[in-house]
Amino acid sequence: MNVKRFFWPAVGLAAVAFSLWVLFKELRGISLDDVWTSLATIRWNHWLLAALSSIVAYAALAGYDHIALLHLRKRVSWLFVTLCSFTTYALSHNIGGSVFSGAVIRYRAYGTKGLSGQDVGVLVAVCWITFVLSSILLGGIVLILIPDLFERFSDIRSFTEFGYGGLSAGAGVVMILIVAAYAFGSWLHLKPLKIGSFEIHYPRLPIVARQFIIGPIEILSAGAILYFALPVENNPGYLVVFGIFLVAFSLAQISHAPGGLGVFEVVFLAGLQHMDQAGVIAALLVFRMFYLIIPLILALIVVLVFERSQFGRAAN
Repeated sequence: MNVKRFFWPAVGLAAVAFSLWVLFKELRGISLDDVWTSLATIRWNHWLLAALSSIVAYAALAGYDHIALLHLRKRVSWLFVTLCSFTTYALSHNIGGSVFSGAVIRYRAYGTKGLSGQDVGVLVAVCWITFVLSSILLGGIVLILIPDLFERFSDIRSFTEFGYGGLSAGAGVVMILIVAAYAFGSWLHLKPLKIGSFEIHYPRLPIVARQFIIGPIEILSAGAILYFALPVENNPGYLVVFGIFLVAFSLAQISHAPGGLGVFEVVFLAGLQHMDQAGVIAALLVFRMFYLIIPLILALIVVLVFERSQFGRAAN
């Protein structure tokens, strides 16, 4: 039996189980009526802004694929790329293991447009690098502007055993320097990275510039969904909410939990422990609805239509 095949799924399920147990303990004092009341008190314009933020986020995610195809010098219709990207991220965000699940979905779709397996591998790598670099860049900026961010997670003991202030700001500077080094490497025209027969060329400067624009737009928009859904009372402001979102989202990604279930909620609640917890739960439900559930339903429809069209072509 191949142990590696089951390792990350097991890690993800364990993370979900543990996080749900912690979440259950945190939510014991919150009634469903309180959560429903919080949902009902969200202003209509905030519902609209949260929905628009989700649309912008997924539009930017489509930009990931467009950037990768520019890097590959491959031409695929704008509509096909947008639908493929939307379907890929909507499914992988819910399934978990976005790099691997995204590779399978893209290979199935882009294979019909003449891309080879290696082309799809490079495309997935460029998309992943775009997300990681954008997260590092935004994380560095947040740590410099809010050096006491991790003090908000006082309920998570491991976060409170170290000093902050200069340490967080210093870490932020290092993160920004990492991103700057990546851009500098593009300017130097470094040699391609080879892993066996797989080869990926360093992105050109125009491609890097696009990565540093599209990636942050996607992540900032995803965080805005939660910001607009949160209660106005005791709201610490977008920058703090985004910083907490970035920590929660990063830990959810690392956990490999499907959809970050449980992990994301536990960390986000800990970061906003001074706000009305029913209101925070309501905001998390809005986020899952706009960023995960509705896109998943639409993605399944796209997949069914695509597979039906492929079946029709094969039959003819």
